[in-house]
Amino acid sequence: MKPIRTFNVVPSLPGPLEGLRRLAYNLRWSWNHDTIELFRRLDRELWEEVGHNPVLLLGRIDQARLEAAAADAGFLAHLERALADLERYLSGELTWFTRAGGRRQGTLVAYFSAEFGLTESISVFAGGLGILAGDHLKSASDLGVPLVGVGLLYQQGYFRQYLNEAGWQQERYEDNDFHTLPLTLERGPDGKPLAVEVAYPGRAVRAQVWRVQIGRVPLYLLDANLEVNRPEDRDLTDQLYGGDPEMRLKQEILLGVGGYRALEALGLNPNPPVYHLNEGHAAFVALERIRRLMRSEDLSFAEAREAASAGLVFTTHTPVPAGHDHFPPELLGRYLGEYARELGLSLEGLLALGRKNPADGRETFGMTTLALKLAAHSNGVSRLHGQVTRRTWRELWPGVPEEEIPIGHVTNGVHFQSWISLEMNQLYERYLGPSWREEPADRALWQGVYSIPDEELWRTHERRRERLVAFTRRRLQGQLSRRGASEAELEAARGVLDPEALTIGFARRFTGYKRATLILSDPQRLARLLNDPAHPVQLIFAGKAHPRDEEGKRLVQRVAELARQPAFARRLVFLEDYDMAVARALVQGADVWLNTPRRPLEASGTSGMKAMANGALNLSTLDGWWDEAWQGADPDEPIGWAIGRGEDYPDPALQDRLEAEALYGLLEQDVVPAFYERPGGLPRRWLARMKASIATLAPRYNTHRVVREYTQRCYLVGAERFRALAETGWGRARALAAWKERLQAAWPQVRVEAVKADLEGDLRVGQALDVWAWVSLGPLTPEEVRVEVYLGRLDPGGELAQAGATAMRPVEAKGPGRHLFQAEAVPCQMSGLHGLTVRVLPQHPDLPVPFLPGLIAWAGPESVAQQTSG
Repeated sequence: MKPIRTFNVVPSLPGPLEGLRRLAYNLRWSWNHDTIELFRRLDRELWEEVGHNPVLLLGRIDQARLEAAAADAGFLAHLERALADLERYLSGELTWFTRAGGRRQGTLVAYFSAEFGLTESISVFAGGLGILAGDHLKSASDLGVPLVGVGLLYQQGYFRQYLNEAGWQQERYEDNDFHTLPLTLERGPDGKPLAVEVAYPGRAVRAQVWRVQIGRVPLYLLDANLEVNRPEDRDLTDQLYGGDPEMRLKQEILLGVGGYRALEALGLNPNPPVYHLNEGHAAFVALERIRRLMRSEDLSFAEAREAASAGLVFTTHTPVPAGHDHFPPELLGRYLGEYARELGLSLEGLLALGRKNPADGRETFGMTTLALKLAAHSNGVSRLHGQVTRRTWRELWPGVPEEEIPIGHVTNGVHFQSWISLEMNQLYERYLGPSWREEPADRALWQGVYSIPDEELWRTHERRRERLVAFTRRRLQGQLSRRGASEAELEAARGVLDPEALTIGFARRFTGYKRATLILSDPQRLARLLNDPAHPVQLIFAGKAHPRDEEGKRLVQRVAELARQPAFARRLVFLEDYDMAVARALVQGADVWLNTPRRPLEASGTSGMKAMANGALNLSTLDGWWDEAWQGADPDEPIGWAIGRGEDYPDPALQDRLEAEALYGLLEQDVVPAFYERPGGLPRRWLARMKASIATLAPRYNTHRVVREYTQRCYLVGAERFRALAETGWGRARALAAWKERLQAAWPQVRVEAVKADLEGDLRVGQALDVWAWVSLGPLTPEEVRVEVYLGRLDPGGELAQAGATAMRPVEAKGPGRHLFQAEAVPCQMSGLHGLTVRVLPQHPDLPVPFLPGLIAWAGPESVAQQTSG
């Protein structure tokens, strides 16, 4: 039965408690232990029952309890303290951003992502990508960076996981009730819900805009589940990563085009804007930005592209091909054919932007390709991932050495306040001082970890392990009860795990390359390890497989099956429905954090960072963040353990066998003995590793450092470039586009005709040489190019490796379009067989990088033979 009218009923709070509503609707409570405790005081059981959702808590709590709280002087004092703390936080003018010289006016950053992991009660995320996005927004708030988030508000979000009797993953979707979440529906001046329209074939789709307040940072989420839309369009914001490619394309159009229009409707698109695309899902925002600039500023596509690109930042998070969305040309034509015409492009012209090879009419349209072509700054999320990404996308920059391809890296981090336990929080405050929360990237500050008494650190960590064991028992009993388990099975679940045993945590998405079952490779050896009466070990697993990932589901089933066997029943547990609450319990209580991805397929990984900040030690293959963390640590102060040495294997089966053997060896010979070696009743060697791990890694692997890095390297630079291109009626943007057009036409005439170097016999390290090059530039001037000597050692294949570039200067014109360039005193810094060559690159003051696709000219073998002075 459909209602004839709808209305919302809000909690009836006694006057003295009205401040609870303000606290509930700002997600800063989610990383403020004092405010969390305030809500828990109202009703501890209900707080757990509502999934840590304060809005739902206030809506479902018994009115008598509210009246009692309103008359409780202690509770009211606690409420007043929490409100005062929030007000101080929000009104703070002297933030890191302002101290760093940032200008809040005109430097708005719009951060687009398909998912955001904020709290377990707002289910609009699937995994690490969303958690990273949520942590990014929280740190931006803490640092005062003027940033807004943009995403989609999913009616069902991501699936809830449960296992059937056979241990096979099942998916269950639950509707989100937006009116019982900390969400606010944005409204226009007329009081009606604010909505935007996006064109789809034969109709317009409307989406309304909700806001989640995350400290100082608003997150705007689009909701297409409106009665004015067709049923299939209402499903646009139904499920995250659900549906077929057509649904994914429709969602990504709504995210990029609709998200941009939502910011306009909200009045949040001042110039100069900076747009940060968190993965390729949001790449259509770049096209919408270009379209709007064309219309509002009367620019051509090429001119608007230069302006828009200046403020575009793109972060890619996966080296796995399946993680990059591609769409068939005919599907893109159906949905964006008219849009291409609005951009002044043919359909083929639009498709070319998303193809590695624009001339290949059969190639699909790639969202990552589109983002890489349009963004002024692109990066991976760890040092190793940056290398892998440059190798993966090198076709976009033919002729450019792989190490110079303009894709950098900003290694991920985590928002410590969201993940560190209350007990560790208090310990850090006691020995590091309160400033550790505001300055988690301060290396000197973290040296205070070494002053924490061993007894105190160990006692704190043991309490967290005990809580993890209790949490796991409760969770396991719930799983079994829902499955109709017997009383005997429930009783057995109450006794699983040992609060004093070495506890290893493994929690992440279950998919082939993450190798969740590597530690299960030899069940008999594992059983002996886990059941050693003197030195017991226990394993807690959690994680979801994508609904269409059959291999991932088989991995889940393998863990679940083993957990039921008598040899493992008390020592190995699989926790269903991995979410932020499970993740928090695991990273706060585990002794060892296990990570076994197949190198180099882990872009970063952040769960180990969360565990590290809580005192757990990482045991991982050298992939993602752990590769650079391990390589950068002091070998005299061990911070954990590395499985292997970062080898690359052509045979995956061989890699699995060797790395499983290495893992078992580390556990048997090093990890377990160190944990149970207790001189004076304390594991001194273990505690030394814990302190070294925290002191070494915590200053780097936090999102405060990440957001600072993006701000200084990308946001502020992008904003200034956008301002510069907008000067004098977009004169510089127009000039840059015209110059590039002329450059493209002239480049076929650019070549290095001859190269001469003053080489006579061997050189000694530290000696230098002079180099001359005769270069034909056609209609270009020497000021429009950068001519460089490219010199370095040769690898066994005769290719230049460890090479560097030295600029050459024009010294003489040699006729029409022909010029002599010289480099003096080019140094040779290393011994060994060397080589050199000369290259020509475009040069312009408004180019963010000198590498334009296809525009690089190298000296060929014939250049050496023509060492003439003519």
